[in-house]
Amino acid sequence: MRLPVSLGLLCLSMSAFAGGQSDDKFRQIENLLPTPTSVRAASGAPGHAYWQQRADYVIRATLDESKRAITGAETITYHNNSPDTLNYLWVQLDQNIFRADSDANKTRTLPSRDAWKNPNAVSFQAMSVMNERDNFDGGFKITSVKTGEGQALKHVINRTMMRIDLPQPLKPGAKYVFSIDWNYNIGNGKLLGGRDGYEHFKEDKNDIFEIAQWFPRMAAYYDVYGWQHKQFLGSGEFTLEFGDYDVQLTVPSDHVVAATGELSNGDKILTATQRDRLKQARTAKTPVAIVTQKEAEEAEKTRATSSKTWHFKAKNVRDFAWATSRKYIWDAQGYKTGSSTGLAMSFYPKEGNPLWGQYSTQAIIHTIEQYNKFSLDYPYPTAQSVNGPQGGMEYPMLSFNGGRPTKDKKTGELTYSKRTKYGLISVIIHEVGHNYFPMIVNSDERQWTWMDEGLNSFVQSLAEQAWEENYPGTRGEPRGIVDYMKSQNQVPIMTNSESILQFGPNAYAKPAAGLHILRETILGRELFDFAFKEYSQRWKFKRPTPADFFRTMEDASGTDLDWFWHGWFYTTDPVDISIDGIVEYTMSTKDPEVEKAWRRAQFASQPTSTANQADKGKLERRLDSHPELKDFYNQYDDFTVTNKDRNNYSDLMKSLEDDEKAMLKSGKYFYLVDFSNVGGLVMPLILEVEMKSGKKLIQRIPAEIWRYNSKKFTKLIVTDEPMVGLTQDPYLETADIDTNNNSWPRKITQSRLELFKMNMPPSDMMMDFKTPLKTDKPESKDAAKPAEKK
Repeated sequence: MRLPVSLGLLCLSMSAFAGGQSDDKFRQIENLLPTPTSVRAASGAPGHAYWQQRADYVIRATLDESKRAITGAETITYHNNSPDTLNYLWVQLDQNIFRADSDANKTRTLPSRDAWKNPNAVSFQAMSVMNERDNFDGGFKITSVKTGEGQALKHVINRTMMRIDLPQPLKPGAKYVFSIDWNYNIGNGKLLGGRDGYEHFKEDKNDIFEIAQWFPRMAAYYDVYGWQHKQFLGSGEFTLEFGDYDVQLTVPSDHVVAATGELSNGDKILTATQRDRLKQARTAKTPVAIVTQKEAEEAEKTRATSSKTWHFKAKNVRDFAWATSRKYIWDAQGYKTGSSTGLAMSFYPKEGNPLWGQYSTQAIIHTIEQYNKFSLDYPYPTAQSVNGPQGGMEYPMLSFNGGRPTKDKKTGELTYSKRTKYGLISVIIHEVGHNYFPMIVNSDERQWTWMDEGLNSFVQSLAEQAWEENYPGTRGEPRGIVDYMKSQNQVPIMTNSESILQFGPNAYAKPAAGLHILRETILGRELFDFAFKEYSQRWKFKRPTPADFFRTMEDASGTDLDWFWHGWFYTTDPVDISIDGIVEYTMSTKDPEVEKAWRRAQFASQPTSTANQADKGKLERRLDSHPELKDFYNQYDDFTVTNKDRNNYSDLMKSLEDDEKAMLKSGKYFYLVDFSNVGGLVMPLILEVEMKSGKKLIQRIPAEIWRYNSKKFTKLIVTDEPMVGLTQDPYLETADIDTNNNSWPRKITQSRLELFKMNMPPSDMMMDFKTPLKTDKPESKDAAKPAEKK
């Protein structure tokens, strides 16, 4: 049926309201966000009354290598910059997560009983981990809490938190000094997990120690939450205050130490050769070995009986971590950041080469170069990557990164897979990148994991693509999150860190994919990059909340994104937009010669009925045997052009203006396309229109097309030639979970049919008894006999 264009447009306007509107996807989310205040402005920027607490530390600690234990003493100067009077302080005791009676251990679950019925369900490694957790003597032993004057200070330990009861209320603008003495046992990093620990090397009987969450740290106090003293269960990481650190670490004299900050006594503990190499490294084009592999291998052979103290200082950081071992190779290279320079350094055992020596320090420098482009200039004097038992964990200026070559079983040579190589580069980019989020842009990790992991994973993916073309990155691309978006066992991104299901996809991959969609599909790179950098600059060395991020991105881009924040962050709705149907309209020329020919062709294209097919050539018809019965209507059909038709057309053309005549001759093609929102999450349309000539056009339509009806709508597409194909989201940029309904005509899904033969013999216990026993001893004549039944 051919309808006038005016009727087609009427159908379009009516369809927008068909069925009503059951869910307003474009409602504002102010009811979900905290009310702006003088501390946090409605624009997403820090308000004129913004305040933030501060804690400075002086720490002295000693490593007992043989006992794998640390003894330490610290003095904390706490600055109350808030408008509130504080009667007590809260201190984090994160090592207490390793106590056998910790909430983390008590609430840990195991696979279901059905899984335990499978003899291969629980590995030796899993049983070793459970055994270690039950028997390890972990957690802080607090031996002293005193005032700055040395008097005992009342305190109460509540699992992973400790309350310090102040002798006098701490007024706004005042500071308080107190000290804590403590010790704890270092856990096996491979078995206990967590974020620190030791790794033992059987071949040379040495350890690598990665030391983190190793001293009592001030809990954060801020305007939105008050004291952030949620118990540490393992997933929700850390919320800390900025401050200056003065740390002295006493270790065996043959150890090399990597730590947050700068070494302030290098002239006393480093050799002249090492100091010269460090000086050379600052201007070198490639990494310079400060401790060579040969020197590290020599150090492995002996054990020092003396100790040495490494003195580090760090300004305006929120935490401090370190690592130490006599196994460490140490290389370094200078980098530029903004108007200053710094030193990138890597520490790793010989087991890390050749991979670490080639890639680690280079990856550090690459990370700083790329993250500076998208966020802020790296402000610290060092950036370090350390290899040890932890696969990936971040601290200011220092990160723990896993990944090593493996030894070929046949040749004994060290080799590594593609996955290991790029896994190492990626984990270094990710962990060094955490210096920006959350070590500088200091979000509350205990509350919102996505604010550091998601944002960091997004910038990581940009840095990976800048490493080499077609970098095999694992997160960021929207197509990579589709399987997760299809899954049922989900919670929204805006879920507390300790309650997240599917932790990696939820807190890392989905936020990163969402930011890619914002950058590439919704805002465009120019608007997005400006807004994202504005957020980073506004909140560097401050503590942003989700509302600050959402509001800043809207404020700096000039775009209302509430629909996106609500759908992507507050729900688990997936994207699934379907092309349901298409009707083609062409412009009637009014010329009877053209129009009746078109109608004749349409009539001729109708299918022939089965009855007519059966009768053709077989049925005797009277008209064939009596031609005298034929008249005018047998000579002319319904599509014959008459003089009256021609006269009417002539009269019409005389009455039309020139532009109206041109419209009739334009030859445009009109398509009414029905779209439906199957998944629930609205998204822009990216339409690839394929013409009969083979030409393809891309049309981008904002998500606001769903604002009147979030369930379905009809869109008019106008082309200059016939359309032969239409594809929604042709580049897979919106994480659409079902591409089978994205095309018209529907496309056949291609796969492979794998043929195989079942060549596994059935179980035969009699034959199993006859199988020779594998033994190093010569086979006896009775080896094949089964044991006698007792």
